[in-house]
Amino acid sequence: MISIKKFAAIDIGSNAMRLLIANIVEQPGKETQFNKSALIRVPIRLGQDAFTVGEITEENIDRMIDAMKAFKLLMKVYKVERYMACATSAMREAYNGKEVTEIIKKKADVKIEIIDGKKEAAIIASSDLHHFIKTDATYLYVDVGGGSTEFSLFSEGKMIASKSFKNGTVRLLNNMVNEVVWQEIEKWIKMQTEPYENITLIGSGGNINKIFKLSGKAQDKPLSYIYLNSQYQYLNSLTYEQRIAELALNTDRADVIIPAMRIYLNAMKWSGARNIYVPKIGLSDGVVKAMYYGKI
Repeated sequence: MISIKKFAAIDIGSNAMRLLIANIVEQPGKETQFNKSALIRVPIRLGQDAFTVGEITEENIDRMIDAMKAFKLLMKVYKVERYMACATSAMREAYNGKEVTEIIKKKADVKIEIIDGKKEAAIIASSDLHHFIKTDATYLYVDVGGGSTEFSLFSEGKMIASKSFKNGTVRLLNNMVNEVVWQEIEKWIKMQTEPYENITLIGSGGNINKIFKLSGKAQDKPLSYIYLNSQYQYLNSLTYEQRIAELALNTDRADVIIPAMRIYLNAMKWSGARNIYVPKIGLSDGVVKAMYYGKI
């Protein structure tokens, strides 16, 4: 007997908000399948508010309310039986973050949980990573967001260490990451990866997904450091408008893609990784799985 459940996850990030609707397929004697039914992305850059003025502005609160009402209606149409909404770095740091969640609960009837960096890293790690992690290899998993980047080291199939740093694409665009933060990241990566040989990177986040898509590679093939670096130089040589016109990038992707690549390239350099794999996973995938397995 095959049973299908419908779960949804709302990821309220610093650069965009996403609604993922997933079909969970259960079959006796087989591994549970998690299939994406729909993914809707709304470009509300909350980090621009939170990291520069310290609060979510009235305009963006109104946009969030509209987006949440739309998400709520979509979940109703798709007959979603359970959902969870998580807010990350921008809402964590905005002094009115909690107040905004209360307004949205009242006006859009969506309950939002503001999660810390540690929980964010744990949820992402509980996504489909086990399919990509070989038990005889060592991986540095890097999830680049708008406000923070989560790093997790896996060896022999187990998580060895995990840390979240306040270094993300929207922060970098606003020149809000000082040299000390970069030095802390370098020190942490070198210290954690030093005992291991042949580190491979696993990258997640909208920017690395876009780079991977532009490469035209098969999903199970990695990108090399040399390729990523050449793409970084190429994108840097284009203007913001050229990236939109020539590469068909979204207006809210064409600027953050450059600082995102800086983070991935540095992580590869400091860990000695020559290749980066890009599975299609992220916070929303992890939330669906964590709900299903009763972890949240």
